Amino acid sequence: MPNLKSAKKRMRQNVVRHDRNLQVRTRVKSARRSMMEALEAKDAEAGAVALRTYSSVLDKAAKVGVIKKNTAIRRKTNAANGLRKIA
Repeated sequence: MPNLKSAKKRMRQNVVRHDRNLQVRTRVKSARRSMMEALEAKDAEAGAVALRTYSSVLDKAAKVGVIKKNTAIRRKTNAANGLRKIA
């Protein structure tokens, strides 16, 4: 347990940020899952919609700092390449 006032505040902030980051990470995983399901089903139309959603979620996660910018770019590229293969 922290003793200093600033350390107590930092602890409260960490809890709030952890919860927010967890929500963003969950959103990313859900979007990835829907993208992979569309690719496995070889459904190009559903894949295109899922790719748009997945890209948006990745960009937002990178903007907030939950994942790095290059990680978001790499994941979008891999998803787009997977969609290109079934199209």
